[in-house]
Formats: sequence, structure tokens, C-alpha cells
Amino acid sequence: MPSARHSAYLCLIVILVLGGFASALDLAGADDAAGAPSLTVYNQGFAVVRQKLPLDLKSGLNHVQITDITAHLEPDSVILRPLAAGQHLQILEQNYRNDPVTQALLLSLYEGQTVDFVQTDNNGNMHVLKGKIVRSGYLGSALGAYGQPPNGSDQPIIEVDGKLQFFLPGQPVFPALADDTVLKPTLSWELQTDRSGATAAEFSYITGGMDWEASYNAVAPPNSSVLELVGWITLHNQSGKAFRDARLKLMAGDLNKVQPRQSAMYQAGAGGGFVQSAGPGAPPVTEKAFDEYHLYTLEHPTTLHDRETKQVEMIRATGIQAKSVYVYDGFKIEPMYQNWTYENIRQQESYGTLSNPKVWVMQEFKNSSENHLGMPLPKGRVRFYRRDDDGQLEFTGENNIDHTPKDETLRLYTGNAFDLAGERTRTEYRFDFNGRWIDEAFEIKLRSHKTTPVDIRVVEHLYRWSSWDIVKNSDNYKKNDSKTIEFPVTLPPDGEKTITYKVHYSW
Repeated sequence: MPSARHSAYLCLIVILVLGGFASALDLAGADDAAGAPSLTVYNQGFAVVRQKLPLDLKSGLNHVQITDITAHLEPDSVILRPLAAGQHLQILEQNYRNDPVTQALLLSLYEGQTVDFVQTDNNGNMHVLKGKIVRSGYLGSALGAYGQPPNGSDQPIIEVDGKLQFFLPGQPVFPALADDTVLKPTLSWELQTDRSGATAAEFSYITGGMDWEASYNAVAPPNSSVLELVGWITLHNQSGKAFRDARLKLMAGDLNKVQPRQSAMYQAGAGGGFVQSAGPGAPPVTEKAFDEYHLYTLEHPTTLHDRETKQVEMIRATGIQAKSVYVYDGFKIEPMYQNWTYENIRQQESYGTLSNPKVWVMQEFKNSSENHLGMPLPKGRVRFYRRDDDGQLEFTGENNIDHTPKDETLRLYTGNAFDLAGERTRTEYRFDFNGRWIDEAFEIKLRSHKTTPVDIRVVEHLYRWSSWDIVKNSDNYKKNDSKTIEFPVTLPPDGEKTITYKVHYSW
């Protein structure tokens, strides 16, 4: 058993397993039965691992150690299911060790003892001297659990020739591995069974260190808005374990996951190269609804190396009808007014007088089968490109989308129009706070320097109070919600347009 200082994360898991051999095989899957692992990776930084575990047991109590696990396994998520019909397996005790042997750990295990230290002088000659390890400076998992250590407690103290020093006098040489060291993250089970002999079980658990994300590239021809769309899945494996010939599924959705107190969160780092799907044929990824989420299945086995980034094509579509939408929102809020309430804003005469001169460019298309899409799209980044007359691709903007069901319309801000400009000016502000009213009027000027007509949606926010009436307006408008109106405007080539309106607030 491990020492008290390095005791493992202990949990008791009692699993009652009933059912036949056929149903167990259905649960594990044909590839699991053949020894290949199965993974479901969630786009929230974790994954579920399922693999076939061969066991050779005696009837009664068995001690089993498992090292073929990730470095971010959640111990209390472990499930063990027998594949043999009628067999009973019960984990009476589980110990999880995630402190593989290091120099610092060995120093701590040899505290109070004298070991050899190898020194190298300026001429490259090596010398051996004896040093007693008074304190190793090893903190282990206690640092992550309890915050910052006391000042200096992470410094080693070595006694050499009766004198103490706060550094290692050389490279330590240890006599042997200590009894309670492990070379890899390790699960130790006290496992009870009612049957002896070789058998197999499905071993599954939740692990951190794995993540995936979607990204999309949309390409438009020189003089059209009909898009070609290619969607990619990018997988990150920072789990500390490689998975060979794995059956891979990806779960998309906003499901609730309680983070472990000592979670080792995934951090993007250096990895392997990109692996792309290639060639015609069946789609590399299929999709289906699963509970309240969507599941994307890679149709061929794949190998995920540790610290690798892998890309797989998810969707490819052509003939997508899209359009550019221009929006002018002339209201520009000052930072000092962020999160102000109606009551505060109402009496601030200067509020809303700053003008935004930019006209936004939005790309809009519908995710429907009639528009050659219709597949639920996981959240991710969409990049837009347009081909120049010479055929070369030019980048024209990007933005992120949320999880988007089929038949929903996507509208993404991609930048500001170069040849369009706006100007918003307040022309009147009258109030009678005793009489509980405010009158406010604006003039909005739009200018186009394009050679073709352009439609612009002019958005105005009615922010003084929730009760309002438009008492004068130069153009027709529509009410978007309780605080927003919109004027549809068409500008001729090299044309200008002025919109005026007056709003009356009362409370």
C-alpha cells in the first residue's frame, strides 16, 4: 500500500452488473471488443474514454494495477463492466496515483538520508561528494490543492560536510527507486469476482486534457455572393496518452459539467502537424441528434498522439445563397456610461451624443437544406474569402458563431464598409422632469461612394425610458423591439440620404 504522505485519491465504487453477453458487446461496440479504444470528446475540455480491458483473475479478491490511462483521469468517474455473461465484478477499493517519479519526488522520498551528488568542474572532470537531504523542497499536489506554499518551503536544504546549503550541490544519484514510486499515472484496484480465469471488461472514465472546436471557411466568387463552405473539426490531445485506431465521436452542446477542484485544464501548446481528410467518397463525419445535444461521428478509425493537433473535414457545401447586409448604428456609448440604469441615463443630457461614423458589414445566409446546408453547425469561427478577378483568394473578415440548429439564419459581423459613412447628430433635447417627459430629436446622414445602389439598415436605440412615441419622422421605420427601431434606406451610387426623427418619452 502507498505511504500516508503519498496516499492516493481513494474512492469506493460499487457496480451491479446484470445482463447478457450480447447486450454488453452492444454497449462496448465491435471495435472495443477488438481492443481499439472508443472516445467521445466534448467541446468543453474533456472526453469519455472506453476501452476493452483484459483481466486474469482468481475467484475472490484480486489486486489489479492499470497504467494505460490518461494523466487527467477523474478517478470517481471510473466504470468497470464485465463482458462475460453473468460474471460479477466489484471494485472494493480504488487508489489513484498521478505522481510519476521525478528527481524532486525521489529527493522527498530520500529525505533524512545521504546520497551521492555528481559535480563537474570547469575542466569537465566529474567529482562525487556526499550530501544529506534535510529538505527536498518537493510540494507535489499540495500546491494545487491549497494554494501558495510558505515562502522558501520549495527550496531544498542539503547538508554537506556539516554545513547547510539551499541548493543541490550537483546532480543527485539515487541508490534505487523507492518502494512507493510509480512511473506512470496508475489505478490500483482491490477487485472482487465470483469467477476465476481470463476474462475481459469494458473500462471507461472521464478525462480532461482533450478538446475540439469547429471552424469554417466560406469562399465567394469575384462578383457573386454564392458561397462554398468547408467546415473543419480541430482536435487537441493534451491528455498524456496516445489513442491508436480509436473510434471517435464528438459531442456538441452546452451541457453542464462540474469542474473538479484540482482539474488539470487543457492548455493549447505545441503539438504535431495537421492531418486532413482527403479524397472523394462518403462524408468523413456524420451527425445525429443525441439527447439535447448533437453527436458527430468520424467514420474511420484514427490515431490521436499525445500533444497532437488533428484536423478532419466535417462539412463541404456549394451553392449557398448569401448576402451582404449593411447596418448603420450611429449610437456610440462612452465607457463611463456602461451599465447605467434608465433612471441615471434619463437625466444625463450628454448621453447619446457621440457618433459612430462606421457602417457595419454583415454576412447573412440560412442553414437549410434548400440552401445546400441544413446540418446543425457546432460553434466556431467562420472565415470569409473572396476570389479576385485573377483567381486569387483574399480574406474579407471573420467572426464566431454559436451552436446553430438547421433552418436558422446566420448573421455575422465581418468588418466596416470602406465606401460608406454615417453621421448622427442630436438636433433637439427638451425636458420637464416635474412633468415627467423628455423630447429628443436626431438627424442621421448617410453617404455612399460606391458605383452601385446599396441598402442600409439604420438602427436607432430609444434608451431614455421604456415608454416612448415617435412624434415626427422623415422616413418609414419598423419597431424591432421595445427599445429599438430601424429605418430601411437605399442609397444611389455616390448618393446621400438624411433621416430625421423626434421621440417623446414619458413616465
